[in-house]
Amino acid sequence: MELTLGISAVERDTGVSKDTLRMWERRYGFPEPLRDANGERVYPVSQVEKLQLIKRLMDRGHRPGKIIARSVEDLAVLGGRNQHGPRVAQELELLLDLIRSHRPAELRGHLSQTLMRQGLQRFVIETVAPLNHAVGDAWMRGEFAVFEEHLYTEQVSGLLRSAIGSIHPQGCAPRVLLTTFPNEPHILGILMVEAALVVQGACCFALGAETPLPEIARAAAAHHVDVVGLSFSAAFHEKHAAAGLAELRAMLDPSVRIWAGGAGIERMRRPVPGVDTLTSLEAMLDAVEQWRAVAAPAGNAA
Repeated sequence: MELTLGISAVERDTGVSKDTLRMWERRYGFPEPLRDANGERVYPVSQVEKLQLIKRLMDRGHRPGKIIARSVEDLAVLGGRNQHGPRVAQELELLLDLIRSHRPAELRGHLSQTLMRQGLQRFVIETVAPLNHAVGDAWMRGEFAVFEEHLYTEQVSGLLRSAIGSIHPQGCAPRVLLTTFPNEPHILGILMVEAALVVQGACCFALGAETPLPEIARAAAAHHVDVVGLSFSAAFHEKHAAAGLAELRAMLDPSVRIWAGGAGIERMRRPVPGVDTLTSLEAMLDAVEQWRAVAAPAGNAA
């Protein structure tokens, strides 16, 4: 008998809410849950895997009504379409092959050489960001297991932490607190943000992942930060992100900005008042310059 998961576990593993799962079941006939001894919905693993593919495609702008009826094979092909130029695609394929063939030392060495050639900020934007998408595409095609994705994340995270630790920014402004919300364990996004910021001369206070909201507010006050930066992966539900951001906004001093980014934020239909939504690392760097443009005249006036 195929392994099944309860609806709460499916919501956690796919990022699709319980209400949406039930609505799709009524409207599209998928998923098709079974019932356990208590009459509760349970979902075969094969359906959960298809839901993960659907969710990843939705994060890229596909409408559920257009893709739910398609086969797993069709969804994987749709998700795997290459959007990079030939040179970048060749480089990405080399890195993917190192992950696929379980050669972490060679992967780290190649990434280290690329980092030295590009510099930290370009490395994050031009190599790590597209590589993240490529790893996700490979996972969708069934080419990577979960442990291989985790191995990749650890290699890149270690490299970024080492590079960040070697930089001592001059001027140190703005002061930025970086973390994720509870139930958001994905740390790579916030590390990429920290790497790009320190090169830009910002002063970063990194709390790691899954910090309770009251502790974020306490840390922001203790370190007198100008900005709280938060990262939300595709697995984090946009409704929970919006509710948490509104709650945190009320806890912080009005002068403290909130910058929120990541796939989980891009899906929000309405902006949260008092929160800046940044859709890319480039947008975050623009936000730094805009902050400085406003802060500098205020400092001169003082």
